[in-house]
Amino acid sequence: MSLDSWNDGPVRQAILDYLDRIDDVAPADRIAVVDNDGTLWCEKPTYTQALFILQKLGVDPAHDEIPSVQALLEAHAGITTDEFDAEVAQWLEAFRHPRFGVPFTGLVYAPMLELLALLREHQFRVFVVTGGGVDFVRPVATQIYGVEPDDVVGSAIQVEFAREDGRVVLNRTAKLAGPPDEGPPKVVNIHGHIGRRPLVAIGNSAGDAEMLEYAHTGSLPSLCLVVNHDDEEREYAYGGAALTNPDAEDILVTAKRFNWTVVSMRDDWSRVFG
Repeated sequence: MSLDSWNDGPVRQAILDYLDRIDDVAPADRIAVVDNDGTLWCEKPTYTQALFILQKLGVDPAHDEIPSVQALLEAHAGITTDEFDAEVAQWLEAFRHPRFGVPFTGLVYAPMLELLALLREHQFRVFVVTGGGVDFVRPVATQIYGVEPDDVVGSAIQVEFAREDGRVVLNRTAKLAGPPDEGPPKVVNIHGHIGRRPLVAIGNSAGDAEMLEYAHTGSLPSLCLVVNHDDEEREYAYGGAALTNPDAEDILVTAKRFNWTVVSMRDDWSRVFG
C-alpha cells in the first residue's frame, strides 16, 4: 500500500523513513494506537456520536439547547447492548452529514486509511483508541477501518448482567464505567486493554497528548503524528484543544515541544475524503 493521498514532502517522508528503520523491531512490539474523532473521521460540527444521541433526544444542535451530560447518558439507558449495536448500525446507515450531505462512511479520511494499511503491511497491529463510546465505534470499526471490535479502546458505559427469557443479556446504565478516555486515562486504558506500550501513536487534540507521549518515551523507536485541521475549504479549520479539558495545552504546542510530526491537512493531503 502506498500513500497515494499524501503529497510528497517531509511528513510523508518521515513516515516512510520510520518504517524503513525498524527492521530489527519484533512484530509483537509493533503496536499502533490511533484516535478516532478528528483523526480518522470528521468530528465537526460536533462529534458523530453526539449527533446520534441528540437525534434520539429530539434535539437539533443548531437551534436547541444541548442537554446535560447526565441526560445524554440516560438517552440509551435500559436497553441491551445488542439493541444498542443495532440502533447504532441503523442510525449510521441513515445519517447524512449536515454540511457534506454524505453518510458516515464518506467522512473517513482517505489518507489515514492508506496509512493504516501501510502500517499493517509492516506488521503493526492497529488499535483505535477513542475518547468516544467504545460501543459506538465497535459496530463499524471493521467495516470502515479494518479494525476488529476487540481492538477498539474507548470510554465505556456500565452494564448490568440480566437474564431475559432464558438468555443472558447486558443492560446499559446511565453511568460511566470509568473516566472518559481522554488524557491520562487514555494511557491507563491502553495498558489495561493492550498491555504493551505502542510505537506509533496518532491524534489531533490535547486529549491525545499523553497517548503520544507514552509512545514517545518508550525504549523503542517511535512515530508520533498530530493531525492539524487547517483546511477550511475541504474540511474545517480549528486548533488542537481538548473539549473535555479546555485548560490542557493545545496539542500543536505539545508537538512542537516534543518534536512530533505535524500533519497539515491542507498541505500534506492531496485529498481528504475517499
